[in-house]
Amino acid sequence: MPRSSRFRSRWLSATAGLCLLGSVLAGCGGGAEGGPVKLNWYNFPDDSGALQEAADRCSQQSGGRYTVTYNKLPRGADGQRQQLVRRMAAHDETVDILGLDVTWPAEFAEAGWIKEWTGTLKDRATEDTLTAAVQTATWQGRLFAAPYNSNTQLLWYRDDLVPTPPRTWAEMLAQAEALAQQGKPHYVEIQGAQYEGLTVWFNTLVTSAGGSILTPDAQAPSLGPPAVVAAGVMRDTATSAAADPSLPNQMEDQNRLAMESGTAAFELNYPFVYPSMKANQPELFPHFRWAPYPAVLPDRPASVTIGGIDLAVGAYSRQPDLAFEAALCLRDRENQLTNALKGGLPPSLRSLYQAAELTESYPFAAEVLAALDNASIRPQTPAYQNVSIAISHTLSPPAEIRPERTVADLRGQIEDALDSKGLIP
Repeated sequence: MPRSSRFRSRWLSATAGLCLLGSVLAGCGGGAEGGPVKLNWYNFPDDSGALQEAADRCSQQSGGRYTVTYNKLPRGADGQRQQLVRRMAAHDETVDILGLDVTWPAEFAEAGWIKEWTGTLKDRATEDTLTAAVQTATWQGRLFAAPYNSNTQLLWYRDDLVPTPPRTWAEMLAQAEALAQQGKPHYVEIQGAQYEGLTVWFNTLVTSAGGSILTPDAQAPSLGPPAVVAAGVMRDTATSAAADPSLPNQMEDQNRLAMESGTAAFELNYPFVYPSMKANQPELFPHFRWAPYPAVLPDRPASVTIGGIDLAVGAYSRQPDLAFEAALCLRDRENQLTNALKGGLPPSLRSLYQAAELTESYPFAAEVLAALDNASIRPQTPAYQNVSIAISHTLSPPAEIRPERTVADLRGQIEDALDSKGLIP
């Protein structure tokens, strides 16, 4: 029996008891008889107002047929996934539209929790949409979600310290060392804490070195020499002058704050850092520049791990046809543009990267698009949560990585993760 089938069988058995909760969870949905149908959209919490604006706009455009209620999930990705898993395992009929992290569609599709997009719905969901974004929403050749937004990392640097940005990791570490010897700000801010960000860092380095974490059929670890090279880059960074002392505990926001404090020369992070620097450090902002993510190999551009959210329709929704329609509205051109301008999240629609409204606020739009066109995706498997835990635990802290030995250990950990041994998803 394939691993994916065994995973599904174990998962469904483990969650069968939760289905008894369905009647309790279902008590929060539906509109009044004869009025607009209430569609519940569950997505990450957004402080910018862009998601609520999209919900309001689509409700108005429906002509009274439905209203979209935006329900905020917990702030952390683990908490978001946990709430959605519990609701779907309980066959919650009130979950109409799910905002899934790009790593979750395979798991939710394999469990039968989300509906497939077919025919004209599929055509509309993929038209003008970035190829890598569509890949994240696809499982075993079938589309199970519509890309809502994308995301990617760039190299951010201070041009008053570094007139010419580095093209490779080796160049960047050498420049950081030179700055340190001059007593100048020199840290390279990167996500080194034991969480998903560490997995993203490793995946980007492995794919940039020409490898992959899993085999094409996602049944076994791949790794090999590219993974050893990637692990070496992580170890070299963590043991060099470039390493912030807080690297083993840093996530994206700590990287942002460190760069804004003036102690760093480089930062690998998402575009949200640009408006933050503009607002919080007007003196440093004129020197805050961007460049492509550094390559691992001199003759091969980096393949940065794509991020973002995909919109799926719940398998137990009482109004799936309207849910599909509303999901398409939520990720249409106008709403994606608002989400980019207000929420700082790059669109999944290719044509928006040429829109004047976007390029004025995103002067780095061309670099983001180039990164997304050459993006890598994280391993696609229903057991992704287990695989990610194995990676982040084995590679933490980065300073203690022993490339060949650590990758050998990681291979065994991933094999166990794919079999759901010793880990709780």
